[in-house]
Amino acid sequence: MYEIIANPEDYQIDHLINGTGNANIEISKEERENVNFSEKLTEFAKKSKELARVFSSQEKISTTPASLKTLKIQLFMINDALTTAIGIADKLESDIVKK
Repeated sequence: MYEIIANPEDYQIDHLINGTGNANIEISKEERENVNFSEKLTEFAKKSKELARVFSSQEKISTTPASLKTLKIQLFMINDALTTAIGIADKLESDIVKK
């Protein structure tokens, strides 16, 4: 059996949790499914590999300065979101403990 001990304050979402109570409950099968989450990660991995393939190829790539800057900004935003997501996942991983 596992127990989730995630404290909403640690995730800065305590204002969304107010009034939900502190009694332990068993998570239903529907609430346990994370297929959509996993599918998004798989799709992102595919896109990442394709981008890496394009950028590592010997083929020339042309662009305008504005398009290049846009690409760099978007890649920075993706990297920032991934860094945040990995941090949250690390925190959640330590908040799901075997009982």
